[in-house]
Amino acid sequence: MCYNGENHAEGECDMSDRNDILQPEDYLEPRCLLCDEPYGAEPEVRAIPQRRVLEKVDEYMSRRDYDGVERTLKYWLEEARLGHDLRGELLVQNELIGHYRKVGNKDLAFESVDEALTLLKKLDFEDSISAGTTYTNAATACNAFEDNERSIALFEKARAVYENHEQTDPALLGGLYNNMALTYGALKQYDEARALYDKALGAMGEVPNGALEQAITWLNIADLSYLEKGPEDSAEEVEQCLSKAARLLDDPAVPKDGYYAFVCEKCAPAFAWYGYETKADELNERAEQIYERT
Repeated sequence: MCYNGENHAEGECDMSDRNDILQPEDYLEPRCLLCDEPYGAEPEVRAIPQRRVLEKVDEYMSRRDYDGVERTLKYWLEEARLGHDLRGELLVQNELIGHYRKVGNKDLAFESVDEALTLLKKLDFEDSISAGTTYTNAATACNAFEDNERSIALFEKARAVYENHEQTDPALLGGLYNNMALTYGALKQYDEARALYDKALGAMGEVPNGALEQAITWLNIADLSYLEKGPEDSAEEVEQCLSKAARLLDDPAVPKDGYYAFVCEKCAPAFAWYGYETKADELNERAEQIYERT
């Protein structure tokens, strides 16, 4: 039966002159003046340029311009939201987690952690490599702000993802193991922490230019030994760890770029703490020279 009430055999209904057929304008609301999309329509995704965003963040980081980092990330977060780009939002929230951790803003770091975890669910990415990266970033922030129980739970999620993906980059595994060991150390679970540091060293040994991450791991092992054994009983192991870290930082093959400067700054206080003031000053000077150059 046609909508005008007449009965027709199959194929007999001529709709060429029909004026009562619903057209899109009959059931779609007018376009929103702000977003230029019809109400009720599936939004068009306008993806942000992820590579460009990361390059810009790296550029600001190389100059220690943390305000520039935050401005850039907030701008692109808003662009991703306006463009319905959930993947872009996830990338930016991950970067914000790291940024707020570095500048010590606990509340905003945890806000970005919650946003990133929510986005994983929306995207159905909870078993993906992206999820492993997000869990690791979130767990590292929790550790930095001493929420170690939540940190371990998130690290275990990351580990389950990474270790069950054959294509996981060794650099991701190295970062996971190293940061996870820090949390176990804070919880005084020293055997677990040492086992993870060994895994981190092995993973970063497979990564091109992995020397810097290995140097950080050796300094972390020194700290772990100091906490576990005390100043006197750990002295020999601490000295060995510092010596290995120094050799890796002095490796002429390591690129002397902005990341190298960041690592030098990160490692210098550890050397100073253990009485290696000359080495600490040397590392800080290297960092300053790179920042001045860039």
